[in-house]
Amino acid sequence: MNRRLMATFGVAALLASTAACGGSAGSGANGGPSSTDPKTVTGSVTIWLMNEAQANWPELVQQVNDEFAAKYPKVDLKLSYQTWADKIAKLDSALTAGTAPDVVELGNTETMKYILNGSLAPVDKASFENSDTWIQGLVNTCTYQEKLYCVPYYAGARVGIYNAAAFQEATGSAEFPQTEEQLRAALDKVAAKHKGDKGYSALYLPGPYWYAAMSYVTAYGGSIARFDSTGKWHGTLHDAKSQQGVQHFVELVKTYNKGDLAVNELNQAAVLGRSKTAMLYGNGWEIGTATAPVGGEPKLKDALKVVGMPGPNGKPLPSFIGGSDLAVTAKSQAPEAAKDWIRMFTSAKSQQVLVDKDTLPNNLTQLGPLKSKPATAAAANAVPDAWFTPIAPGWGAIEKQNVLVNMLNDILKGKSVDQATQEADAKIDELINNPS
Repeated sequence: MNRRLMATFGVAALLASTAACGGSAGSGANGGPSSTDPKTVTGSVTIWLMNEAQANWPELVQQVNDEFAAKYPKVDLKLSYQTWADKIAKLDSALTAGTAPDVVELGNTETMKYILNGSLAPVDKASFENSDTWIQGLVNTCTYQEKLYCVPYYAGARVGIYNAAAFQEATGSAEFPQTEEQLRAALDKVAAKHKGDKGYSALYLPGPYWYAAMSYVTAYGGSIARFDSTGKWHGTLHDAKSQQGVQHFVELVKTYNKGDLAVNELNQAAVLGRSKTAMLYGNGWEIGTATAPVGGEPKLKDALKVVGMPGPNGKPLPSFIGGSDLAVTAKSQAPEAAKDWIRMFTSAKSQQVLVDKDTLPNNLTQLGPLKSKPATAAAANAVPDAWFTPIAPGWGAIEKQNVLVNMLNDILKGKSVDQATQEADAKIDELINNPS
């Protein structure tokens, strides 16, 4: 991915302003007198983490907070958990009011907005453990003009999740097919087995599921947008290869999804848990939702399996690389202590806690063993070749205005792929080069 982006966005001013907000090494946590001894540093550090940390690895949070307290005994650590639904609105308000946290967790599609508007402080990559083997897709989400503005936290990749018992019953084999051609033959048998159930989808593939749709676009060599020689981004969904991918995705949706095609993927795990599908394409953790005592079906635990999703042309389906990053806000009064907390939270020791919980770490070194572990192999092997959204100034606006979702919904309502992708490109061109 070209890292030049748009030189017209006041890069020099941005870098100057963010650098000026960072404190010098050893400064007091709240901008007090310089000190070489962390035990004499005073003040407070405010951390915003997403609620996954509280739900899935609270012991890691406690371990790091204890480590931080031992090093900075006079610094008050203030930690709060956020939800994805309202975090951005809260952060924007806090940044405007001058009450932003010192450290904030950002989804990797959220980072560029805050880098471009000067809200994040640059960090020194070399000062973080395992940074030489960080997953490149995550590094890209934190990098602008060859400077790093956040630290990779953990990675994610989408996989196939299938009900082996349902496949066994319909096809005579619980083994997952290796190619898409074989998979479609199996899904046809599953569909025939359940033809009396109008609400049963052999493959539950939601119509507005743009992450899945763009995986098929990537599989054909297409893309959402490209950065050209003029220094501008432009939409490329109307390109022939991109259209092939969109058409392929739409065909799968229409063939196998027997639910409401306008419903998105947010609750697809519940469909799996109700045994209303034999398969979906999603995140590995969705098995936990599908088998949860409340809202799911625990009896499915042994039947649900995670596999690599086969794509067109006999190759695996490229996955979107998900995950989170950690950043120090530019106006933090405790920049050095904040960076230290991130160093502790992303150290090899801390990342191992995630690995032990089958969560993909931020680096290839610790990712390696997960590539051969049944529960994680599909996602771990998808990470190195995963795709990502355009790292462009206006990407946030494109997501906010549901450009891709609207395109897919229009096609499923009857608009041609040619017309819908052309209209989507026009909207992308309108938004993508402007900071969102």
